[in-house]
Amino acid sequence: MRNVSNYFLTFFIIIFAVCLIFFSSTNIIAVQTALDLFLNAIFPSLFPFLIVCELLTYTSVIPFLSAKFEKVMKPLFKVSGIGAYPFVMGLLSGYPVGARIVSDLRNRNSISKKEGERLLIFTNNAGPLFIIGSIGCSIYLNRTIGFLLLAVHIVSSIFTGFVFARIYGGDFRNSASSELSFSTFGEVVSKSIKKAFYTLSNVCGFVILFSLIISMIKSSGVLSCFNNLWIESTILGLIEITHGIKSISMISGSSLLWNLVITAFLLGTGGVCVLLQVWSTIANTDLSIKPYIFGKIFNGIFSAVLMFVVLNFFPILQFSV
Repeated sequence: MRNVSNYFLTFFIIIFAVCLIFFSSTNIIAVQTALDLFLNAIFPSLFPFLIVCELLTYTSVIPFLSAKFEKVMKPLFKVSGIGAYPFVMGLLSGYPVGARIVSDLRNRNSISKKEGERLLIFTNNAGPLFIIGSIGCSIYLNRTIGFLLLAVHIVSSIFTGFVFARIYGGDFRNSASSELSFSTFGEVVSKSIKKAFYTLSNVCGFVILFSLIISMIKSSGVLSCFNNLWIESTILGLIEITHGIKSISMISGSSLLWNLVITAFLLGTGGVCVLLQVWSTIANTDLSIKPYIFGKIFNGIFSAVLMFVVLNFFPILQFSV
């Protein structure tokens, strides 16, 4: 089985290298676009959050949150109160901050292995800046759509965490934090900046890599065999959500019902690009990626169903093209 996997990966890398040469003109544009996206949107929005998240782990914030949210997190998600920290920060800042925090907490032994794997399922989410700003305002040109997608995204994440706490149960432990003092403040800030740059360098690499993959797929016309814009756009979204959602938004119809349903599904799953970012983030831990994969599939399906129900039972939210 391992040999088959190695042969498949080798074949895929060779094909990728050939396509880099064959579609070189469009690939250069794709890399330039990806770098522009990273430098002007992703880096400015994520860099401060990553530094702050790391600094907070050295303060009394984590024990405070653990004490305050213990009665909520234990019965709801089967995790200790510390789980409120990656959940809140993940929702505020977006991918892959939630996974980064869970990974750090596991390395500090503040959470158990099972607890970390459960937390990954519902703490690594799209942020409000991306959903409201990029999708709502920029792609759909409607702020209300952005807020609706965000609400569905949050509710779906909470429900997914609740369900998988019952399916994928396990132990949890009380947290402990490091102490931060003025004598160590400079060292901690330096470490936080280095970690933020390291995380963002990985994000930048994935953004460029998947921009190239999407560009080569579009240039090759391989998806035209489906002869269906919905299928083609959904596949693109499962590879990289931004390109897929943009393609979905451009499909015309009498209303935006199915556009928003599929958009909610893609936001819930996160796509392969986000999956690999999470995988690389937890690579230095003993956390398994499998629960996260199943959790995100469930999250995407539930998000789509919830969006369909909301749009059908609340006519005021039925948007026209």
